[in-house]
Amino acid sequence: MSSRHIKNSIPISPTLDDFNATDKTNRKTGFSLSAKRLVWICLLAVGIGAAVSLIARLLIAFIHLVTNLSFFGNFKLDFQDPADNQLGLWVLIIPAIGGVIVGLMALYGSKAIRGHGIPEAMEQILVNQSRIRPKTTLLKPISSAIAIGTGGPFGAEGPIIATGGAFGSTLGQFLRVTPRERKALLAAGATAGMSAIFGTPVAAIFLAVELLLFEFSARTILPVALACITGAAGHYFLFEAGPVFPMPILSAASNSALLVYSLIGVLIGVASVGLTKAVYYVEDLFEKLPIHWMWWPALGGLAVGLVGYFAPYTLGVGYQNITNVLSGSMSLAILIPLALLKFVSWCIALGSGTSGGTLAPLLTIGGACGAIAGIASTSIFPGANVSLSMAALIGMAAMFAGASRAYLTSILFALEATSQSSALVPLLAACTGSYLISFFFMRNTIMTEKIARRGVTTPEVYEPDLLRQTTVRRVMKQLFVIPEAAQKTIGEIRKIYRASHSEHRFVTFSVENNAPIGVLSVPEIFAIDADLEAPVASLAKRDILTISESDHLGRAAELLAKSTSPFLIVTSDTRPEEMTGIVTYKEILGCYLRHTRDNREISRSLLPGKQRLRILVKGRLPRSSSY
Repeated sequence: MSSRHIKNSIPISPTLDDFNATDKTNRKTGFSLSAKRLVWICLLAVGIGAAVSLIARLLIAFIHLVTNLSFFGNFKLDFQDPADNQLGLWVLIIPAIGGVIVGLMALYGSKAIRGHGIPEAMEQILVNQSRIRPKTTLLKPISSAIAIGTGGPFGAEGPIIATGGAFGSTLGQFLRVTPRERKALLAAGATAGMSAIFGTPVAAIFLAVELLLFEFSARTILPVALACITGAAGHYFLFEAGPVFPMPILSAASNSALLVYSLIGVLIGVASVGLTKAVYYVEDLFEKLPIHWMWWPALGGLAVGLVGYFAPYTLGVGYQNITNVLSGSMSLAILIPLALLKFVSWCIALGSGTSGGTLAPLLTIGGACGAIAGIASTSIFPGANVSLSMAALIGMAAMFAGASRAYLTSILFALEATSQSSALVPLLAACTGSYLISFFFMRNTIMTEKIARRGVTTPEVYEPDLLRQTTVRRVMKQLFVIPEAAQKTIGEIRKIYRASHSEHRFVTFSVENNAPIGVLSVPEIFAIDADLEAPVASLAKRDILTISESDHLGRAAELLAKSTSPFLIVTSDTRPEEMTGIVTYKEILGCYLRHTRDNREISRSLLPGKQRLRILVKGRLPRSSSY
């Protein structure tokens, strides 16, 4: 028997203390320990948000410094567009030099700095209890600043998201926190970075839900929300107020224009599928090269330099390209090369495994494609009153929605980054169309394909924990209790059981005070080699664990996993000494089976049958019917 008992000596598992610890209430303050933990994690998230905002500012300044050194030969922190360089053919080797440096950092520092960072953060959340190596916090922003500053066609948001996530994870590894709390800190750091760069806290929260947390609960959302608010405050304080992508004020779309925007969203969805497949096709081509992967970023840099020589506007972050596209004043002669060459440069660079983000390139390419589709639609549907700025905006959001399947994030980001509330309905229509195309024609996204190839699957449905929704009372099985059975033999127990005509699978034996002394399964009692003269007390299992009938199955599953016993004795809520049933793995798995079956069964419920159809048509019952 366990050394821990409640009234009448019913044994209680020591592991229950771990579960009850978070439910205890301080009599002086009235707050539970779980509430105190949530407050503590929220305070940490605010601190992470402030720190990541500073890191974001330093990252942008470092990118400007590297850009100025690489393309203009001066030591300044002010922004200068690499497209204005006068290097001529020398521009071919600048991105390649940056690629060599990034390759060396990945080889001798951490391979985790390669790529755009979000897939790596997702992988650590899903398989490694949100643990990211601390040196990633330092190496990721430096490598990204070098890659972008030497002309890499990436955005700064991907590296800062990865860096913020690594910072939150590192802090969570130094402190005594649970894996779930560490996940919240990682997501808080990552989304605070996005909010600090773009000033889009609501979109950043939904980015956490759709790409990092894979859940929606107060214990994770509240810390993330506070970190995003702090990051947004950091953006307004360290960068600038107002929308990050200013554009002309948009008017509400007419029904005909809304139809055109929906069609544009579908077309952008097709483009997003092709774009995603192209990125990983290029990555596969690099895998086949007979040289070490350290040199791949240098080869990608050569391609970036070659494209940048003919189209300098493809170099660097290119946020100004997004603003120009959203203005609605760019011609096809500019939009088509921008979309095509930015895609080629970014696709090869990202496929080579260098360090950089995906959001800014997706927004640039999507916005240009949307503007191109808008110009075409004005020729095909001249009376639809299609706005080129609106077409560019929905193209921008739809490309991100299709490539990442971060549906709500894409819509909210476009709204917050431009402050165009009248674009909500067109954004909903376009992003829905793009998402549907992506869902039906692409198994994985640009965010999940990489980790899917490593055998890591991401959740497709965010559902509440089924086991925590189901109480033990709903699934427990009844016990066959034999009182005063301490000295009875197996043979006597067999006679009692047969005489009862019971179908219960377990038999419990108790002593004078009704406390259980052991449990035997029916197959054990009727085993062929059972010694009929042996006292039942010497054979029955004594490591009895109990659980209250109002507890959820999640607690039951954890208790069973930590115990050598295949069952738990269920006790009454009002009378803890009373045994009310038993629960095993079979009941827990059966709960999952019923839930799965209920969600997969195809049935009719309100569709009328033949008799009801007659009633609807004739307006009265047939004479022979008793309906």
